Amino acid sequence: MEINQELIDTIVELGSAWGLRVLGAIALLIVGRIFCSALRRATRRALEHSAVDASLVPFVTSLVYYASMAIVLIAVLNLFGIQTASVIAVIGAASLAVGLAMQGTLSNFAAGVMLMVFRPFKIGDYVEVAGTAGGVFEIGIFSTTLHTADNVKITVPNAAIYGNTVTNYSANKTRRIDLSIGISYDDDIAVAVSLIERMLSSEARVLKDPEPVVAVIELGDSSVNLVVRPWCNSSDYWPLRFDLTRRLKEELEAAGCSIPYPQRDVHLQPESSAA
Repeated sequence: MEINQELIDTIVELGSAWGLRVLGAIALLIVGRIFCSALRRATRRALEHSAVDASLVPFVTSLVYYASMAIVLIAVLNLFGIQTASVIAVIGAASLAVGLAMQGTLSNFAAGVMLMVFRPFKIGDYVEVAGTAGGVFEIGIFSTTLHTADNVKITVPNAAIYGNTVTNYSANKTRRIDLSIGISYDDDIAVAVSLIERMLSSEARVLKDPEPVVAVIELGDSSVNLVVRPWCNSSDYWPLRFDLTRRLKEELEAAGCSIPYPQRDVHLQPESSAA
């Protein structure tokens, strides 16, 4: 009976000493979690109504939630008299070790955040990054997925993108087509230029402003080279380029202009009788 009484006294003593702390910790966890969830929802609504890229919203909301929950857990530890400074120091040391071991992964993570914040391209754009060209299919935290023109899936680490030049072919609404075609030295340059200008003016996909440029760019070894530079909407770039390349050849030949092949004149000298 004495042992049981001592056990009961011990339990009562521990209950009186720690009961309120345990109840306070449970209440703090419940209230803190409700607050962190509300903060996450508010952050999501704010991001969705702003100009932030949609792919960045889940990452930022999760970061806000877990960071606020970490603060709640530190407050709970304080209720039990645990020195949180030492805990934070241990966590910081462990984070440093993990960071050094995952340096490449963390650089991709940081580059992914920067890509989502500054948005040099968006999903659906046709870009050239890290020596690879393709349509942007997905922008992830660690890597970006491209689909090439022949439907090959390519995954590029974000660090390789953010640290290099990004060429975005879809960013602007209009693009210029640069074509070059050669005519013979015997052909009339004015006739060829006039024909090309009429052809461009009859093409509905060629923009009137900026005005197309047709001019002599070079006197080549075998031909007089003309440059043809019309402007079009970005969505019409490749179809129009293909059509113009074919029509230039066909209509110039129909007008009597010739497109010469590279040629070289060889002069043979007879050997002298003395030789």
